[in-house]
Amino acid sequence: MYSVITVPAFNDNYIWLIKNGQRVLAVDPGEAAPVMERLNTLGLQLDGILLTHHHQDHVGGVSALLGHFPQAKLYGPKLDPMPDHHGQWLEEGDQINWHGLALEVIHVPGHTHGHIAYYGQGMLFCGDTLFSGGCGRLFEGTAQQMYQSLQRLAALPDDTLIYCAHEYTLANLRFAYAVEPDNPAIQRQIGWVSKLRQQGLPSLPSRLGDERIFNVFLRCDHDSVRFSAAKYGLKCVENPEDTFKILRQWKDVF
Repeated sequence: MYSVITVPAFNDNYIWLIKNGQRVLAVDPGEAAPVMERLNTLGLQLDGILLTHHHQDHVGGVSALLGHFPQAKLYGPKLDPMPDHHGQWLEEGDQINWHGLALEVIHVPGHTHGHIAYYGQGMLFCGDTLFSGGCGRLFEGTAQQMYQSLQRLAALPDDTLIYCAHEYTLANLRFAYAVEPDNPAIQRQIGWVSKLRQQGLPSLPSRLGDERIFNVFLRCDHDSVRFSAAKYGLKCVENPEDTFKILRQWKDVF
């Protein structure tokens, strides 16, 4: 009943169009032109916009799209609303019901204070919180907040499909290999994603159950990851949260 259309934007962004019949929800439209092109090509109508956070590469196309589709509803984080726009601002525990699709709102601070994710019918639209093979940078939140946010997302069912907002997968996996060089799942995933990218195909969506095997930011409770973090940080690491903090600092300069 519902399908998701991939719309590449900028150099490495993805805008997701959730389709039901001829109506779509656009997720994090940082750029209007590629969305308009896809809507026109497929004869689709923009019915709403979902925002995960306020960064320009996620919201830059909102004004232009609402200018073309003034009836479209705007949804976004209550802790991070768009100025000069009327929208439904959401917080933890809220739910959107769109033509039978129920999307739960999950507050996932770390990348930004107000960052939210949308989850429903096996789909997770998580912006810049959880990436395939990695996670977002800490621009406004703390390592503790991001770790807890990732733990919440990691608790979703294995078959959850992760629709994040950037094609960072190969770079993330190369870092994961530096952390866990003896993890065969990471090596296999590098090979698989490399083939996809050589063909110009996206590496997303990713499956959450697979991410638990090769995404080191979801594996901070594993001895192999903790050992690498301790070696890099030149100190004893006592818990998964401290492991995560070192990994995130390491990735920032990798």
